[in-house]
Amino acid sequence: MLQATGLEKSYGDLAVLKGIDISIERGEIVSIVGASGAGKSTLLHILGTLDTPDKGKVVIHNKDVFSQSAKNLASFRNKSIGFVFQFHNLLPEFTALENVMIPGLIASGDERKVRDRANALLEMLGLKERIQHKPSELSGGEQQRVAVARAMINAPDLILADEPSGNLDSKNAVDLHNLFFQLRKDIGQTFVIVTHNEQLASMSDRKIELKDGRIKSG
Repeated sequence: MLQATGLEKSYGDLAVLKGIDISIERGEIVSIVGASGAGKSTLLHILGTLDTPDKGKVVIHNKDVFSQSAKNLASFRNKSIGFVFQFHNLLPEFTALENVMIPGLIASGDERKVRDRANALLEMLGLKERIQHKPSELSGGEQQRVAVARAMINAPDLILADEPSGNLDSKNAVDLHNLFFQLRKDIGQTFVIVTHNEQLASMSDRKIELKDGRIKSG
């Protein structure tokens, strides 16, 4: 489903990625691990088209993603890739439902359909009674589930998660990890996850270890 070849990225004189090849199959849960500074988040951002490589190619569903115009790339990203970040990145002035709807409204503009899907996702993720609550009224685990629902609103081929349980206590972290695997079981969702959490990494189908900008194992 995703194939990245020869990815290189530098910031000034600092070489962060030094020739990365990676392949992700549909329905896989793959963890990217490594010490701080190994290039994990940079790799994830390039796979998600949030950043561009200096060299190399990312192909998703046979589409060379960086060959598109900036406008087409932004549309592709919105519809095909979902993101979950460590600190949720929910907008504080909006309810859980409204936060989930935002990417859907950008993609389609059909408010009724987007609202219906957002409601269904929040119910599926156990937040039926919390849809009208704002982020400040939700627990950390609930906020992260809202972020997962938001990532899923456009039925993306791929969800990329950057330290998704890094800001959660151990119970909520386990619940979030189990949620990922339940979503893979129920709908075949594909995940690529940057994590320092050894439990989550060990649960994954594959663990790709980066060291000094290169793949050490996986």
